[in-house]
Amino acid sequence: MRLLTGAVFALAGVIFWTSFNTAQGTNLRSDESMLRLSDLIQERSRKNGTLGESTAKIRSEVDALARRDNGSTEAERRKLADLEETAGTRELSGSGLTVTLTDAPPNATPKIPGVPDPQPNDLVIHQQDLQAVVNALWQGGAKGIKVMDQRLISTSAVRCVGNTLILQGQVYSPPYKVTAVGDRGKLSAALSASPAIQNYRSYVDAYGLGWKVDKHDTVTLPGYSGTVDLHQAQPIG
Repeated sequence: MRLLTGAVFALAGVIFWTSFNTAQGTNLRSDESMLRLSDLIQERSRKNGTLGESTAKIRSEVDALARRDNGSTEAERRKLADLEETAGTRELSGSGLTVTLTDAPPNATPKIPGVPDPQPNDLVIHQQDLQAVVNALWQGGAKGIKVMDQRLISTSAVRCVGNTLILQGQVYSPPYKVTAVGDRGKLSAALSASPAIQNYRSYVDAYGLGWKVDKHDTVTLPGYSGTVDLHQAQPIG
């Protein structure tokens, strides 16, 4: 299992290292040379997906065996369940909402008089736009968040290369969906109060970038199934 999990993150590491080495301090989203990485990224993503599914299955089997044979008390099992929920490794259900971000049409023209013609970067979703949504939802008291089909945990990083999102070794293209479980009123208020989202929505009004918020009476987030080992940070004490 350790070797399999390591293989998943080794492949992801290749993607991130390639992105960093190519960028050399430039804006990846406006650097056309990054488009040449598309085939490599897609290939790595397919491999990561296959390995990730195998890792999740093996981890589930190991966890089931551990719970069956560990001799813990009911109180200890409840405490473990609470810790797993907090860490994001357990499935989570409740009320919530989904934010969908979409690129504008490539031939978009200004929708507001006096606004200048858009540049290519004005018409696409940027990394900071996704990060703004995630950060606002946490600020609004989200109990858990998933981006596309993946649950976020404390070590998750939302990164974009070119016009694609790389999250935990998988590659996604817009439209991007961010789903949170929590109090819908507080989540909506946090989205409205975010200066970064207010800026994004000015481009929605000006050029037609996509912004949609769907509220759910009940929504279910999957548990995170990857490794939770820390490779750089060390616990204190």
